[in-house]
Amino acid sequence: MLLRKSPDIRSSEITDKKLYLRRREFIQAAAVTAVGAAAATLGVPKADAAPSWPRVKVPNFSKTAYGAGEKPNSYQDITTYNNFYEFGTDKEDPGNNASPLKTKPWTIKVDGMVAKPAEYQLEDLIKPYALEERIYRMRCVEAWSMVIPWIGFPLSNLLKTVQPTSAAKFVEFTTLFRPQEMPGQRRDVLRWPYVEALRLDEAMHPLAIMAVGLYGEYLPNQNGAPMRLVVPWKYGFKGIKSIVRIRLTDKAPMNTWQLMAPNEYGFYANVNPSVDHPRWSQARERRIGEFVKRPTLMFNGYGDQVASLYSGMDLKKNY
Repeated sequence: MLLRKSPDIRSSEITDKKLYLRRREFIQAAAVTAVGAAAATLGVPKADAAPSWPRVKVPNFSKTAYGAGEKPNSYQDITTYNNFYEFGTDKEDPGNNASPLKTKPWTIKVDGMVAKPAEYQLEDLIKPYALEERIYRMRCVEAWSMVIPWIGFPLSNLLKTVQPTSAAKFVEFTTLFRPQEMPGQRRDVLRWPYVEALRLDEAMHPLAIMAVGLYGEYLPNQNGAPMRLVVPWKYGFKGIKSIVRIRLTDKAPMNTWQLMAPNEYGFYANVNPSVDHPRWSQARERRIGEFVKRPTLMFNGYGDQVASLYSGMDLKKNY
């Protein structure tokens, strides 16, 4: 069976698209101090832009020291520049197309090699766990990055509740498949539904969280509502969105991008500046909203916490 190659990524999409198209205007406008003009030059929505989706506050969550000293990207950056192919392949498509998605009621099935399989209503799944805000650096495989103030709880807490068996070695996640509400699923750009996976020890690491909100509010649809995975030391495509199933297994699942383009996307997807994507370098990245690129950090800067997970592994072979 032929595997479809992932869509070519234009250079204008590796950087902020509007910034790429208006590079000369940026130079010409360097002396302009008006905030509105600067925002337009950088290709970032103005701070007072009104969103077209509901914004609902998370009532109870605690602040943490994660990301202390980091400056988060704006709410507009985070909610209008996304990869979520279920709603389209352009960065603006999720924000424009995700509003029809119905996230209530929402059921998540946890099964496979666990002692306590269950089907949860989202509210019941979240209820036992204290929600907290963690500011994480996030790095996209397309060489752009953001800093996002997520709200969620450690994935390990949920896994401890369902009790993986001694045979379980991997955790597989599956996204909702609902083409009538997710127009990108009406095209065969990927194999649907979207699937991702972690090794069990990765999933149990305290940095891995199940996110239900950002910027003090519940997740907008385009950011993976109502619940998504966040693993900040890995490239963004590992952060599967709109999860409906979590399955424990003893065999490594094939994730969606592995199936579609195995020469470009592996199982681990650890941020590694020394391993280039076949079509572009991973050595540097552009933080959305910034003009000058910065060096990419190994494990996205979380090496002190996670490098021991990969002791003795060839991280170029296991990309």
